[in-house]
Amino acid sequence: MQTDFLVIGSGIAGLTYAIKMAEKFPDKKITVLTKTVGDESNTKYAQGGVAGVTDLLRDSFDKHIEDTLISGDGLCVPNVVDFVVREGVKRIQEIIAWGTRFDRDDEGDFKLGKEGGHSENRILHHKDITGWEIERALLKKAEKLSNIELLHHHFVLDLITQHHLGYLVTKSTPDIVCYGVYVLNQQTRKVFTLQAKCTLIASGGNGQVYRSTTNPAVATGDGVAMVYRAKGRIEDMEFIQFHPTALYEPGVRGQSFLITEAVRGDGGILRNDSGEAFMENYDKRKDLAPRDIVARAIDKEMKKQGTEYVFLDCRQMDMGKFKEHFPNILSKCNSIGIDVSKQMIPVAPAAHYSCGGIKTDEFGQTSIKQLFAAGECACTGLHGANRLASNSLLEAMVFAHRSFLSVSKLFHSIPDIPEIPEWDAKDTKAPVEMILITQSLKELKQVMSDYVGIVRNDVRLARASRRLDVLHEETEKLYQCTEVSPVLCELRNMITVAYLIVKSAGFRKESRGLHFNTDFPFKSNILQHTIL
Repeated sequence: MQTDFLVIGSGIAGLTYAIKMAEKFPDKKITVLTKTVGDESNTKYAQGGVAGVTDLLRDSFDKHIEDTLISGDGLCVPNVVDFVVREGVKRIQEIIAWGTRFDRDDEGDFKLGKEGGHSENRILHHKDITGWEIERALLKKAEKLSNIELLHHHFVLDLITQHHLGYLVTKSTPDIVCYGVYVLNQQTRKVFTLQAKCTLIASGGNGQVYRSTTNPAVATGDGVAMVYRAKGRIEDMEFIQFHPTALYEPGVRGQSFLITEAVRGDGGILRNDSGEAFMENYDKRKDLAPRDIVARAIDKEMKKQGTEYVFLDCRQMDMGKFKEHFPNILSKCNSIGIDVSKQMIPVAPAAHYSCGGIKTDEFGQTSIKQLFAAGECACTGLHGANRLASNSLLEAMVFAHRSFLSVSKLFHSIPDIPEIPEWDAKDTKAPVEMILITQSLKELKQVMSDYVGIVRNDVRLARASRRLDVLHEETEKLYQCTEVSPVLCELRNMITVAYLIVKSAGFRKESRGLHFNTDFPFKSNILQHTIL
């Protein structure tokens, strides 16, 4: 197959870019690949909302910029923070024009929420399912554009570069070029070549490398792993954000139900097993401190008291407003027998967001030519060492737009694509025992959760590295002789992502933002990024 513009991923970044391309080039073909169905992405599960300065009487761009820089703990790129905050408002207005419905009061003004690390109320939301609402609007808009082709159940195996043409490609190879991808059609089980002059990776996060995560099953770090295999640059993978308040359900593994930070913004209070409100002991901002501080505080309280969770107390909140603002959370709690007006909600941190990823410039260009990245898979410089709540959807829209601008200028000067060899599947057979894959996946999640979680040290990181070496060796042998399948490729990608997290964490000999190493509990005076 051939296409003009290829998009990997159908979340907010991928669809925003695809829509803009389709409108700019009505005679060109835009192909969007998703490995499940169109609306299954991290975007869909974003509860809190989008941070944006829409009330200039009470708020300002400078305040939002300062909040972001403080949260990023010295590693944000200042000019990136500046243009994302300032340009983000236009992007918000754009998706509103495309049909996104943010909550408004009786006068028609936006109901603005407040979350951890923000100095003002600036979070636009749609109840507690903001991501779902944005995804709905974007898909509806995309369906109206006839030159967008959305292919469901298509798993991208690898990026095609000069390596596939027989050339030696290394990290130091100048001018690596992306010519497209190899794709597995999960319904026909056939692998085909999809050539494209320009490719945008918007494949989302990698939370599934941990045992407990707020991310859906699709968040397996595929984009980051593919770019690393193609010898592209990856940055700051040690900074994994753990959301402080995922619903604790005994025996539940995999995707945890998120209790949005907006609940604490509206008055929810964290309490330990003794009923004490403990956040005042850790930060003057109490329950609305940045996520890295709150997550570490909860982790310490759980270790002190020997429990697997703390409590989020909403009993003092206005239940009428709670029902209106958080209907999805209320329904979930009711379904497991928790009456939030009378009982506290058990919560525990869960892997939530990757601040690192595929290194890009200010217009989404990766270190590989004709390859762009946006959304959670990218490391743009906005988040630094810790993401400010609700900045992720903002970043995705801004960098989707900037990638669109860059590709629009670049497109007509791109030479024709050389002849690409077909996927080589000779000497591979169907898997005999799936236990070889599923057990390795369990081991991977166990290793990452136990050794590379909220708090780390060099002994844990070294042990994790050794375990990952074994898993990598076993999985690569299996990959070489087994027919490709999504479950095998996801395992392979997750092992690569886990390796990158551990390697980056080992390089950082300090504690900064989301990376806390008990062997190096203090920050150094040297501000540096970890690039692999």
